[in-house]
Amino acid sequence: MARVFVDGRAVEAAIAVRQAAQADGHEVEFVESVRELEGRLGGAAEVALVLTGPPDESRAAAMRGLFEAEIPRPPVLGLTEETHPDARRRMARSFDLDEALPVPIDPDEMRVVLQTHIDRYDLQRKTGIIGRAEAVREILERVHMIAPVMSTVLLTGESGTGKELVARAFHRLSPRRAKAFIAVNCAALPESLLESELFGHEKGAFTGATSLRRGMFELADGGTLLLDEIAEMPLPTQTRLLRVLESRRFMRVGGDHEIQVSVRVVAATNRDLRQAVETGEFRRDLYYRLNVLNVHMPPLRERRRDIPVLIRRFISEFSRQHDREFRGLAPEALQILLDYDWPGNVRELRNLIESMVVLAPGSVIRPEDIPPEIRTGGVSLVPSPAHVAPPADAGAGAIPGSPQLAFVFRTLVDLKVDIDDLKREFEAYRLGARRLPPAPSRSSAGEDIEDAIEIDITDAVDASDAAVAAAASPAGDEVAPATGDSPYPEDADTIAIRPGMTMEEIEREAIIAVLRQAGGNRRKAAQALGIGERTIYRKIRKYGIEG
Repeated sequence: MARVFVDGRAVEAAIAVRQAAQADGHEVEFVESVRELEGRLGGAAEVALVLTGPPDESRAAAMRGLFEAEIPRPPVLGLTEETHPDARRRMARSFDLDEALPVPIDPDEMRVVLQTHIDRYDLQRKTGIIGRAEAVREILERVHMIAPVMSTVLLTGESGTGKELVARAFHRLSPRRAKAFIAVNCAALPESLLESELFGHEKGAFTGATSLRRGMFELADGGTLLLDEIAEMPLPTQTRLLRVLESRRFMRVGGDHEIQVSVRVVAATNRDLRQAVETGEFRRDLYYRLNVLNVHMPPLRERRRDIPVLIRRFISEFSRQHDREFRGLAPEALQILLDYDWPGNVRELRNLIESMVVLAPGSVIRPEDIPPEIRTGGVSLVPSPAHVAPPADAGAGAIPGSPQLAFVFRTLVDLKVDIDDLKREFEAYRLGARRLPPAPSRSSAGEDIEDAIEIDITDAVDASDAAVAAAASPAGDEVAPATGDSPYPEDADTIAIRPGMTMEEIEREAIIAVLRQAGGNRRKAAQALGIGERTIYRKIRKYGIEG
């Protein structure tokens, strides 16, 4: 039984609604305005509001203020003289209603619609599945129908759409809710361990198996097992899983007797399993065995109506968690988030809201608090700020948008210094190598940018390391001529590396030795060291090497 608040201004319609609601045993109260509900809704597990008068913007605004902290929001139904379904849907969307019903009221229709929305609201409160888009309503209806049965379920949809949340909803609303719910990420476990994790192993079954271990199927006996990223499961394990799904029996790794379990299996994937079947990456018979019941999770960009609701929910959650007082988003900031395509879906939105709640300087999130890649639509991994005109005193070779190229080249240089480069540096130091590795050190990355941004490049992101080094040396630079009287040490074939020397000291010795070998020709020395010519000019000045 639910509490149903009925707008009493249209007396005849209000009485008809009350009679229909009371016929199903609901408790009905008349109110004269939305404001009368303040303080009367908190904590109500089953509650609904029916507006009988003609909808208007003032009442819609009052409802938004009243229900701002209520997520999920109690159902709000309205009455209208519109008879066409499309017109009623447009009116419901315009005035923030869950559904609009025609007058005069059909008592049976009112009872069915009212009970449907009350059940859906109760389901959202129990499962945490938030949203008012039509796609979310369909998911909730399928959860309600599928949860009580034993059949296997296949959840599909992009990463971050909430597949595990729906799997937990199946378990929570099923007769198995008193038993365990266990989630296994099939992509996170190597093939050699996956079978042991799923089915367990006997003592001595393999090296390191020092004791008996029960697998996930045993631990989930009587409950629900979620097999996430099922498409990443190796083919041999798929074969064994098929046998378990058909017989509910299995043997531990290294075991000699079968174990019978009663487990409800829910599989989830972000890949197209039908395509994986066609390419031979997934067993056809296992696909059909898993796809008994199917629920597809829509991406967030297809349910933009839910974005403001999710934002309010996450702001409320993280404000409490991090002890920060937030009032929400500025309208301009909200519009930016509404326009973004959210490739990471709800997970991306949730993480973004947490970061903004923690880092935003004020109590309201403003456009400048949103990361640049979100503000610019996320079209490229490299932020694309607005056109930057060259300064008035810039030369003819200066290019617009130099901050973008600076960002690109900083990324390229940083990427060069990976673990292999560090290993080579250590090996060169240990063995007393005569040359440093060609990759620039991280300490020089920032210095290289100053010169790198002056070049004209068509596709900086795809430029090779060699092209970067060559382009960093404008053709007009002069090269120091080779002379017979070299200012560098005579022992050109030896670099003196002593214990306790810093990397900068080793670098200085290497530059001196290579310059001597090149007869003082700085361009040849730069090519031998694998760095730009401007870089070697700067390092000569930095280390005080006489030229």
